[in-house]
Amino acid sequence: MKLDVCFSPELLPLYDLRGKVAVIVDVLRATSTIVTALDQGVTEVFAVATLDECAALGRDHGCITAAERDGIAAEGFDLGNSPFGFLNKDFPVRGRTLAISTTNGTKALHRSLDAAAVICGAFLNLSAVVDFIVAQQRDVVVVCAGWKGQFCLEDTAFGGALAARLVPLGYDVAWSDAAIAALHLWEHAQAEWPAYLLESAAVRRLNALEYHDDFVFCMKLDVYPHILPLWQDNRLIDAGGSLKQTAPSPVSLEREQ
Repeated sequence: MKLDVCFSPELLPLYDLRGKVAVIVDVLRATSTIVTALDQGVTEVFAVATLDECAALGRDHGCITAAERDGIAAEGFDLGNSPFGFLNKDFPVRGRTLAISTTNGTKALHRSLDAAAVICGAFLNLSAVVDFIVAQQRDVVVVCAGWKGQFCLEDTAFGGALAARLVPLGYDVAWSDAAIAALHLWEHAQAEWPAYLLESAAVRRLNALEYHDDFVFCMKLDVYPHILPLWQDNRLIDAGGSLKQTAPSPVSLEREQ
């Protein structure tokens, strides 16, 4: 099997996702927030591209609404795009559905739906992503959400961390310069993680908005090693329970074509 890394959704027209697993990654912060929400008992996540769609799901279906643009919580929604919004004991989320729209992550997801299976990855659930990929036995493309179409360090580093776990299991990155670059980035950054990212554009934006705690939290490895957001029936569900109980077949968890 092969692993590739797409540095930006703007490059997706160059990739053929059919028959592959697409791993959507927006470390700061959409996929980290979605993973946290599912761990805290949210039953399903409607990841939508626009604020209007998000508001409509809250209004018409009673979803919790979470929305962000340019790193700032959008007005008129229950929450922004911080994982801590789902760790707040004063705002219980267990048993409820979530609608979320973000600047980069949810848009990257919707541009990747040609894949056989679409999942969300973050450092917080790295082991769950590895387990799912190994069970699927398919080629993999890591789709980095980036920042408004541009390359970003943290999502690419996640691709490298995933490669570091998968290469010893027989996955090939040698055919893809993008995958090799991501792996080398992670190997260089790992010893100083997460300090390596302190001068990155994303972290400087979060610090300017006083979200440094979000950065620190989202860089942690395997806080939720059994949470696996899987796109199924136009929403994200947690497929991690299936991974713990039995290895899923490519057919049983494949997105309907």
